[in-house]
Amino acid sequence: MAEVVKMPKMSDTMTEGVMAKWHKKVGDKVKSGDVLAEVETDKATMDLESYWDGTILFIGVEEGKAVPVDAVIAVIGKEGEDYKAALDAEGAAAPAKEEKAAETKPAEEAPKAEAKGVAVTDADLEKQGVTVVRMPLLSDTMTEGVIAEWHKKVGDKIKNDDILADVETDKATMEVMGYADGTLLHIGVEKGAAAKVNGIIAIVGPEGFDISGILNQGDAPAKPVADKADAPVKETAAAPAEAQEETHAADGSRLKASPLAKRIAKEKGIDLAQVAGSADGGRIIKKDIENFKPAAAAAKGTEAASAPASAEKPAPVLAQYIGEEKYTEKPVSQMRKVIAKRLSESLFTAPHFYLTMSIDMDAAMAARVKMNEFSPVKLSFNDLVIKAVAVALKQHPNVNSSWLGDKIRYNEHVNVGVAIAVEDGLLVPVVRFADGKSLSRISAEVKDFAQRAKAKKLQPSDWEGSTFTVSNLGMFGIDEFTAIINTPDSCILAVGGISQVPVVKNGAVVPGNVMKVTLSCDHRTVDGATGAAFLQTFKALLEEPVRLLV
Repeated sequence: MAEVVKMPKMSDTMTEGVMAKWHKKVGDKVKSGDVLAEVETDKATMDLESYWDGTILFIGVEEGKAVPVDAVIAVIGKEGEDYKAALDAEGAAAPAKEEKAAETKPAEEAPKAEAKGVAVTDADLEKQGVTVVRMPLLSDTMTEGVIAEWHKKVGDKIKNDDILADVETDKATMEVMGYADGTLLHIGVEKGAAAKVNGIIAIVGPEGFDISGILNQGDAPAKPVADKADAPVKETAAAPAEAQEETHAADGSRLKASPLAKRIAKEKGIDLAQVAGSADGGRIIKKDIENFKPAAAAAKGTEAASAPASAEKPAPVLAQYIGEEKYTEKPVSQMRKVIAKRLSESLFTAPHFYLTMSIDMDAAMAARVKMNEFSPVKLSFNDLVIKAVAVALKQHPNVNSSWLGDKIRYNEHVNVGVAIAVEDGLLVPVVRFADGKSLSRISAEVKDFAQRAKAKKLQPSDWEGSTFTVSNLGMFGIDEFTAIINTPDSCILAVGGISQVPVVKNGAVVPGNVMKVTLSCDHRTVDGATGAAFLQTFKALLEEPVRLLV
């Protein structure tokens, strides 16, 4: 009987996994223990093994795709076995079959829009020379636009650069172009009326084209105008459209120019009076400015050339710096998804409060130098912090607790989670029973965790079961910060760097080495006095580090 392979839950926080790589393909023989694929979870990339012998009959997830836990990803059975029953039993969809010839017609046999006035998509219409002009998404908050002015009427001939209408959005009055050559066949919204984003506002196409089928079609999903590479839609003042276009030459005659053309001309230092407009009525548009060459203005500027030589020279135009807006988008990794979800839930569910304390690290610094003379591994200040936390937690069990909704668990064991930064985010492997381990053992474990975390080799058993968390950014030059609790823990300790500052000792101001720590507490389980008492014990342990050894 065919066996269904489901996406396993590989960590306590995993809700879905990404199929990073398949090591087998349909038709391959597999044995129990063979690695079928690599799965990227929120914590690491892990091997997915087969628990059956047989042949891979079906693979339901492509590489790079994410699927939820318990979703069907493959079927293993006997070669040639019908696996549909196994898929049907799990409610999974079998691979799509080719449609019958009777259900699908070749493209050339499909009814043409010219004959019936019907088209499936705007792309189909464009092949027939018809452009459906829809209300564009002109701002991130826009839901509809009001037609402030139509510059064309039904029956007018339209060119690609012609402005069809002025649209009043929630932020400004802006121009809409048709991006098509042809005849204006239909105006769907009257002047002063509003249209939803992506609603049909006009249709441009061959004269006599039957548009009845187009008007019966629904609106497509809204797309921002930025999808068109050269979409010259720019903001103008919310004044009457015709008044915005008025620019006067030196002789007092009026020049017509689009707001975009005016702005580009200003940036480039071009006198609009020297530019010949190519749109209706000599109107100057974007391409006229872009194609303008000073030498070409000689014919238009003969009158200016005949002006007296003593005339004032125009003020020099300062060059404008024109930047380019660029960005890169990447899909959110599984690790980042879970970090976002868990930390958001923690911050907005657990009532955080914060306690900050300064610790004199002179004695700890001296003790560390002495300890490293005998330790088999080099001890760091972070190792001292973890050990001091573990010892202090044994004395303050209320801090070493977990919120479980309808009850509070007071942990008698001390498992300290250590936040480690990796390329995709943050992992928190756990030093178990840290109160009973030596400093050298803690140091060795943390170093091993760091290496395996960066190589994505940590296993679920490495990061599950913490009772308290330490996050240390001191090595990055951070003086102090606050951290978000790693639920269901009750607290997390944010550790800053050691700074040399003036301190008062025995009535005198002397140089001192101070480290600031901030304890984030869940007020549902830990009160202010409880957290403060823990910090006092922690401070005393680091200021007299010999106490960590007894």
